[in-house]
Formats: sequence, C-alpha cells, structure tokens
Amino acid sequence: MSDTLILIPARMASTRLPGKPLADIDGIPMIVQVLRRAEAARIGPAVVATDSPEIQAAVEKSGGRAVMTAGSHQSGSDRIFEALQALDPLREVKFVINVQGDLPTVDPADIKAALGPLSDSAVDIATLAAVIRDPAELTNPNVVKVSGPRLGPGRMHGSVFTRADAQGPGPHYHHIGLYAYRRAALERFVALPPSVNEQRERLEQLRALDAGMRIDVAIVDSVPLGVDTPEDLDKARAILAQSSS
Repeated sequence: MSDTLILIPARMASTRLPGKPLADIDGIPMIVQVLRRAEAARIGPAVVATDSPEIQAAVEKSGGRAVMTAGSHQSGSDRIFEALQALDPLREVKFVINVQGDLPTVDPADIKAALGPLSDSAVDIATLAAVIRDPAELTNPNVVKVSGPRLGPGRMHGSVFTRADAQGPGPHYHHIGLYAYRRAALERFVALPPSVNEQRERLEQLRALDAGMRIDVAIVDSVPLGVDTPEDLDKARAILAQSSS
C-alpha cells in the first residue's frame, strides 16, 4: 500500500440530479471520469467509496476499484473513513485525499497540489482555493470564500471559511472542496461532534477549525466545475467533449 490514498465518496441520493454519479459524460459515467483524473494524479491508489451497488458495478466495469460502505453516513468524510479502515487495516496509509465525486473536470495536478501543505508537520488538513475572477461570486452564498495569512507563493493558512459576502479589496479566494488529511487528523475529525459554527454556515471544515486543527490552502489556477444540476451536467459534457476532440 502506498502512503497516500485517494478516496472518492459517491452516493445516488441527489435530489437535483437523480443518479448523478452514473450520468454519462463523453461516453463514461461521471464517477469514472473523476476516478480517472484521480488516477492520473499518480500519487497513490484511487478508490471509490459508495453505498450503491450500481456505482460499484459501473466503476468495476471500467477497470476501477470501488469499496462498499454503509448507507447511513452523514458526510463524505465519514464514508471515506470507513473505506480507509477497510482498505488499510495495517495502517500503512499516512495521507488521505478526499475528492468529491461530482468534479469531472478536476485537474489531476490540482489533486496532487493538495498534498503540498502537508509537508509542514504542523498542518493537519490541506485544501485548495483559486482567486475569484467573476464579481458575481463575491456575493454568492453558494461560493465558499477562504481567507487567512499568506505563507508564501501559492499557499495560505485557512483561518476563515464563510458563505458571507467577500469584504475588502482582495484578492478573494474561492474555496475548492477537496481535502488532504493526515490519517490521524481524519480519525480525529470524524470523531468530533458538529460544531456550532459548522451548523450555522453549513461548512464541515469549521468543525476542524473550532477544534483547533490547522488547515492550510494550496492556491491553484482555476475552480473545477461541480455538477449539481442538469445545466452543470451540460457544461461538463461540453468541456470534456472539447478536451477529448
């Protein structure tokens, strides 16, 4: 087992886009598109963690690997922790990357970049952000903003995550929900109860900050398209059709 494992949580229960993980994009189910990008990062095995036999079958048909997890998990973090325990009972994995299963355009280089901040032993969790270039995003509550002290080129300490309007002259940063955990940090995180700030903002990462865990941010060039609606799916199909032509 490599010391790094990429896990992609996926479930069928999407209300805005039923059957989302199996949606066809350029002839391939979306979850397989994500898996292939995770594999292309070349930093360790990539495995889908799901509670759906249909998702498992689609992944395995493509030659990928999937592990079944409980249907009762409240978050992707809980799901990947169960998968980690099943896949690595000898505890050889030191770093776990959580890649959302609805990011079919994610750049493999950005997945790899998420590991960078963990080279500092003081960092518990690493994540990604990109500069906000669309003014509409500054006041969009669906765009999570991250801010904090800059730590050098391409990196900051993530001290504030919020859905509130961006304030001040900027630059402002769009948080990308892809996380790299030290194994011990993931174990600690999933054992914590939801915090008041987490519940108020509906942002899971605030649980970690409220518990005194350190999150650092690698700054990348662009935000991958998250597929939540039929319109997003059309955009993803257009992007990937263009890139494969």
